[in-house]
Amino acid sequence: MQRILGYLRRAVQEFDLIQNGDRIAVGISGGKDSLVLLNALHDFQRFGLYDYSLVGITLDPQFDGIQTDYSPAEEFCEKLGVEYHIIRTQIGQIVFDHRKETHPCSLCAKMRRGALHDNAKAFGCNKLALGHHNDDAIETFLMNLFIEGRIGCYAPKSYLSRKDLTLIRPLSFAPEADIIHAARQNVPEIVKSRCPVDGHTSREMMKNFIREQERANSGFKTRVFGAMRRANVDGWGGKTYVRDLSMDNPETNGKPERFHMLEAEIARRLKEGQYADSGN
Repeated sequence: MQRILGYLRRAVQEFDLIQNGDRIAVGISGGKDSLVLLNALHDFQRFGLYDYSLVGITLDPQFDGIQTDYSPAEEFCEKLGVEYHIIRTQIGQIVFDHRKETHPCSLCAKMRRGALHDNAKAFGCNKLALGHHNDDAIETFLMNLFIEGRIGCYAPKSYLSRKDLTLIRPLSFAPEADIIHAARQNVPEIVKSRCPVDGHTSREMMKNFIREQERANSGFKTRVFGAMRRANVDGWGGKTYVRDLSMDNPETNGKPERFHMLEAEIARRLKEGQYADSGN
């Protein structure tokens, strides 16, 4: 868990994810990512850097009209002393039985997001933490590029003005391999997904593609993520990379495609002999 805490702290500082007084809802699916996130946010409180509280929220899609047993997640929250709520929904039946979606992931995700946002607000939270990790970001970026033909990704931090809710992704720098290791060491039991299409999605195909590229070209993921950071795609540049659009700056001359690192960061890297960003 120490490595995960390191990644989390870096994300919190790089993207300004947490402030004093935050009441943070944690979306808990019962899988490894969400439970490791909850554990890490709970342990991070002990550093005393920020004063915030946590609320665990699980949305049960009730696939085939059957309630999912979330007792492992419930017991884990009780062990950590975290307030926990299970919300039963009809999302599974709407997507698979009523709508009979050929490609159900988009609608299911949209409905789950809406329900999660509403419940986070209902429980008095100003922020919602999601368990997306570094591999998720790379996969999403490449899926948008190859499937939709656009440059983009979800943001590590985004504000929903209509809900007055901020979404944060504290595991943005954590590789999936480290999360798997942390889950084995710290999470007693995970809840297996009952989604009918689990493991047969476009994301799973992209995972396989990235795995092949990483074998053939070692460092593939690092380079892709480094490009996302340097180009500041959807805010992934964080505080390390900034866009300077000043017409008074002769170096950028108002050109939006030019990105520059903060002067302090440049000085630090020159001092430490780091002339290239590792991207992770």
